[in-house]
Amino acid sequence: MISVVMVTYHTGAILWESLASALDAEGVSEVVVVDNGNPAEVTEKLLAMSRENARLSVITGHGNEGFGRACNRGAASARGEYFLFLNPDALLPKAGAVELLRCGQEDGSDDWAAGPRLDNPDGTEQQGSRRAILTPWNAFVEASRAYRLMPNHPYFKRFNDHEAAPLAEPTAVPCLSGAAFLVPRSTWEKLGGFDPRFFLHVEDVDFFVRLSKAGGRAIFVPSARVVHHKSSSEVDPLFVERRKKQSLNLYFATHFKDVYPPGFLTLLRGMLWVSFAFRSVAHRVKSVR
Repeated sequence: MISVVMVTYHTGAILWESLASALDAEGVSEVVVVDNGNPAEVTEKLLAMSRENARLSVITGHGNEGFGRACNRGAASARGEYFLFLNPDALLPKAGAVELLRCGQEDGSDDWAAGPRLDNPDGTEQQGSRRAILTPWNAFVEASRAYRLMPNHPYFKRFNDHEAAPLAEPTAVPCLSGAAFLVPRSTWEKLGGFDPRFFLHVEDVDFFVRLSKAGGRAIFVPSARVVHHKSSSEVDPLFVERRKKQSLNLYFATHFKDVYPPGFLTLLRGMLWVSFAFRSVAHRVKSVR
């Protein structure tokens, strides 16, 4: 039994298409929607749909508690043996859940998670679909675009692997995207779900770090393809960006404080906030125009 868990907060019109794709997908027994504080009309529509469809349940009334914490809330309410976390701007193909489940079960690991290839609407593989474990160094390489200097050097390898050679078969990778992945209930509960300290972003990277440390495997399944519509949110982009920077700093402090020199982490933290400052100015200039 597969339970889809979907967290929504001012998602936009794509929410209804994403929800329909989850309900239509083969192998999905229920869809649990966590309403993290949507406009009243969206909440009312979700509740009306749940009254008409016994396979849909809606958790609401708790406000915006952050993505990771809301996913944990949805999983605690779900009845399935497997959880498929799906962003509300992602479209699940009809056979996608079954394919992920099959590949995960055949992997042979006690603890595992399986993720699809994430596609842009034009069919190209999306950034973040498969990736390395995020470290302070590859974050620096990615942020500074130093990978352009020596693209074939292993020390300048990108965090995101979407530009690498396409994969044809299910393959173990260091990290998947939280936009769409399936995990057994037993693995999820063993790891304690998402770390609730991460309000938004990086909670998925942290989860896969902990999965790897526990001896588990992340399987990228290229034959299962999910179209992920980015930038559909109606939330202030500066709010999202600020939360992302906070999560990155928390992640580095959690996993790399005793591994990297403090000066390097301070430099990286400064780069993140300088980047946020430039984005803030650019956003305000654009708004004035």
